[in-house]
Amino acid sequence: MDRRQRKTREAIFKAFTELLSQKDFSQITVGEIIERADIGRATFYAHFETKDFLLKELCEELFCHLFDSMHKENNHHRHIFDCDAPSSVFLHLFQHLMKNDNNILGLFSCRNNELFLGYFKESLVQLVQNQIDLFDSEKNKKLPESFLVNHIVATLVGTIRWWVDNGMKESPETITEYFLAVI
Repeated sequence: MDRRQRKTREAIFKAFTELLSQKDFSQITVGEIIERADIGRATFYAHFETKDFLLKELCEELFCHLFDSMHKENNHHRHIFDCDAPSSVFLHLFQHLMKNDNNILGLFSCRNNELFLGYFKESLVQLVQNQIDLFDSEKNKKLPESFLVNHIVATLVGTIRWWVDNGMKESPETITEYFLAVI
């Protein structure tokens, strides 16, 4: 992707996440996104087929960011998310949620969040599969890997929802400890 395309894409993400801070996903229109991003309709559709695909790309951007941080010697990296990555990928995820980067928490709490959760879970499956060695125990060796991954993903989503619903009082470090303790 060339620099101009990257800037346009970032402008679309920025407009979309600003709108997410003001209203539910279901209430946001493509027209509002293109107006705020100051681009044409054709430009939007050159990058994203629909608003739903934009949502999916936002999720993929977060997880691409997390995956990149796991593989770089220098833990400072950038996508539309910018940070210095900790050693634990799960702590890294919880830190971005705590900072509410790109208004991602609005997607967890909006009324019509099933689409977002579907995309989020798809990415979590990849994340957990990549980190499956963390969950290597004698009892887990008896389970089919797909069952174990599904269980871990469900627990992670449940942990995030509990944390958000309870006001995120715990630090990302503490909630990471909670999550890893129950798996």
